[in-house]
Amino acid sequence: MLTDDLRYALDPVAFACEVLNFGTPDPWQIETLRWTEKRLLLNCHRQSGKSTTAAMIAVHRAIYDPGCLILLVSPSLRQSSELFKKVAATLSMVQSRPKLVEDNRLSFTLSTGSRVVSLPSSEATIRGFSGVNLIIEDEASRVEDDLYRAVRPMLAISSGSLILMSTPFGKRGHFFEEWTAGGPDWKRVEVQATQCPRISKKFLDEERRSLGEVWFRQEYLCSFEDTVNQVFGYDLVMSAITNEVKPLFGG
Repeated sequence: MLTDDLRYALDPVAFACEVLNFGTPDPWQIETLRWTEKRLLLNCHRQSGKSTTAAMIAVHRAIYDPGCLILLVSPSLRQSSELFKKVAATLSMVQSRPKLVEDNRLSFTLSTGSRVVSLPSSEATIRGFSGVNLIIEDEASRVEDDLYRAVRPMLAISSGSLILMSTPFGKRGHFFEEWTAGGPDWKRVEVQATQCPRISKKFLDEERRSLGEVWFRQEYLCSFEDTVNQVFGYDLVMSAITNEVKPLFGG
């Protein structure tokens, strides 16, 4: 019915639950699906459902925002291809979906003109896209900073949206920098494993014993940890930096 289609267009949560038969989304997934701003950081534990949530956002945009261009970025082509497969599988669940006019291993285009493209992980080979409406960067803590810098300008003309989603990987890189110092332009969502109703305390206790405290906090508690081979911790280094002392050279 037209009224249902309008409701699905206006409410991605209704679209996920009723069209995609997603079940009951977690509170953070409801918040994320209804996000309408420009910059989103998802700092989520392993197996939280962030890729599934991102795939639902991509499909909803592709169907209800005609002519939009959505790019998927990951640390490797294999990983971005996996995210693309999840987006394609999500699209296949929509019975009244627009017709596919292009469908291959790394991209598809709908009859509405919307396009989803999975990008390679090389900064040198991704340039050329413009007017991008949405960029989804998966495993952002492991994406090279040069690649991140190369995709951001693609949003300039369209004033498009950017989602960085990841589990932390040390106090380094653009994901950490945007999370800690990116300013108010970013909406930040943190999801620890202790908040997930599908992960038992017994499993988490076992993981803590097996992985050790540092890796457990990183993988399951969304904590940005110092790397094990650092001589000086990040906080100690940063506390030694000041703008009040004139440098000996180059100042």
